[in-house]
Amino acid sequence: MSSYKIILHPFVTEKTMNHMEMGNRLEFIVRREATKPEIKAAFEKLYDVKVESVNTRIASDGKHAIIKMKKGYSAEDIGMRIGVF
Repeated sequence: MSSYKIILHPFVTEKTMNHMEMGNRLEFIVRREATKPEIKAAFEKLYDVKVESVNTRIASDGKHAIIKMKKGYSAEDIGMRIGVF
């Protein structure tokens, strides 16, 4: 499956903005069928970063993936590249 079909769009709230600044994490809405390894590989390919961990949860608006970057990579930089700010 294409990386663009796995990661649909960023999920931005005040809480996720705090995660980005303090925890070096971003949250995205992803395909419900996507697994954690698929999400990790797609994110690394799309944004040219290394991912430390992926946590997922199912909500009424879809499957959310909280992606934590490894040290040396900045969630804020990626947020600016994709237009979160």
